[in-house]
Amino acid sequence: MISLHGLTKVFAGGVRALDALDLTIADGEFFALLGPSGCGKTTLLRTIAGLETPTSGSVRINATDVTALPPGRRDVAMVFQDYALFPHMTVSENIAYPLRIRKVPRLERAAKAAEVARRLSLPDLLHRRPAQLSGGQQQRVALARAIACHPTAFLFDEPLSNLDARLRLEARTFLKRLQRELAVTTVFVTHDQAEALALADRIAVMSHGRMIQIGTPAEVFQRPATTFVAAFIGSTPMNLLPGKITSGALHVAGATLPAPAGVPDGDLVYGARPEYLELLLEARPGAFPGTVSVLENLGTSTLVTLETDATLIQAVVPEGDEPPIGTPAWALPRRSLLYRDDRLLHP
Repeated sequence: MISLHGLTKVFAGGVRALDALDLTIADGEFFALLGPSGCGKTTLLRTIAGLETPTSGSVRINATDVTALPPGRRDVAMVFQDYALFPHMTVSENIAYPLRIRKVPRLERAAKAAEVARRLSLPDLLHRRPAQLSGGQQQRVALARAIACHPTAFLFDEPLSNLDARLRLEARTFLKRLQRELAVTTVFVTHDQAEALALADRIAVMSHGRMIQIGTPAEVFQRPATTFVAAFIGSTPMNLLPGKITSGALHVAGATLPAPAGVPDGDLVYGARPEYLELLLEARPGAFPGTVSVLENLGTSTLVTLETDATLIQAVVPEGDEPPIGTPAWALPRRSLLYRDDRLLHP
């Protein structure tokens, strides 16, 4: 288990990278830190690893305070974005390097490297050097090196970002299966929300050194706590439309909808994911009127952009169901959220 208490990191010049973070990651959990560049996620990972010293607060691993311990005594293994393999060493030597640091005998190191290499389909590459490997092979070597020392936790700093799209999908499946088999607590840093949704048991969405929302992938996707999370999560951004409630009616994007019970009058933001909008070619109560202005092919579906008097609305429709550009259409919400003061208001 990894727990953080009031963790703060302030760099020279007053830049607050981490702002009083409290977090507990359970044993065997796959936990993702998700957010845009500069939000503090890599600084947090490096602080857990011991590569950064916090300004205040503490880091505990399995109930032991490791805040003042050097990286080598924290029993964690880190996989970097560029894999950080030693170019002058063979694959076998790279995998066995953590054991060498621990002064494990040479024959035992070699046997352990061979065992881990078999597990990751690397036995035929043990005598090659990193320059002779593909990106996917280098990634597996970096994982093998982390596994070889049986750490308490894995720390992954965007390990898939250097792979091409197809290989990234294959590596994602492989990584999730491997983590389940090993049952090792894993902290995974990424700016790719699709990776976080696919891999993690829980996700922390970060912005400006703070954790804006922590939850399961389903919770973060279906009930984002703020408009920032709503706009950041999802392969197609959520429609966030200005609206207003007056006398029990919700007015938004040219449509009038019944206001949810208990929501007071006033301005708000109406959120609806494109996947939860049904596109109609005839007017219907509660549907947003517009004109089809852009069609974007997504393979098995099409992203349709409706242009209204006040804004643009996007809806995802099955391939072949998209109306031609210039066609009048109506977007009917099947699921929606309301925000006020940038916080989730309903439901």
